[in-house]
Amino acid sequence: MYSKLVLASTFGAAAAFQAPAASKATSALAAAYNPSDFSDVQQLPGVIEPTGFFDPAGLSDGVDPSELKRFREAELTHGRVAMLASVGFLVGESGATPLFEGKIDGIAINQFWSVPGGFWPVILLFIAVPETFRALRGWMEPTVPENYFQLRTGYVPGDLDFDPLGLKPEDPEELKEMQTKELQHGRLAMLAAAGMIVQELQTGAMLF
Repeated sequence: MYSKLVLASTFGAAAAFQAPAASKATSALAAAYNPSDFSDVQQLPGVIEPTGFFDPAGLSDGVDPSELKRFREAELTHGRVAMLASVGFLVGESGATPLFEGKIDGIAINQFWSVPGGFWPVILLFIAVPETFRALRGWMEPTVPENYFQLRTGYVPGDLDFDPLGLKPEDPEELKEMQTKELQHGRLAMLAAAGMIVQELQTGAMLF
């Protein structure tokens, strides 16, 4: 299942930016963008030129909107974690963090296990709170088998209603563009984090 989600993160559902010289019909379609509508995989955010819609493994073929939502939820979640992880690698190995009085050093893949035991409840809390909120907001209650692993109909994958800086655009087309940017940054971060992990496993040395 995990490999399926990772592949879906790389090759799964997406759609293209509209060119500046698009026709009036295309502009009207873009203006009508509904972020919770997954009925047409090729109208979703996430595809950019030169590849356009890119799904060589056919992971989106014949997949219903509910399953596409799960793919996109997984892609966004993995991408966000990977972005944090990529920054964590660089900050952790730079020695710039004020935590633990600089006693944790060495390669980043080993630093996590050097965290003092008393700090583990804080780590678990920071993981549990957003994950619980995400489950309550986005996922259907598993009270009947039909609801198992199903996202709510009106739920927009990745939308935790957390925007303290007010960055979410009101215009649908601008929102679609911002969602595409997040997806692209997340995809790059997944590749970057995987590359850093493999490098340190092979070399046993810090990145820089």
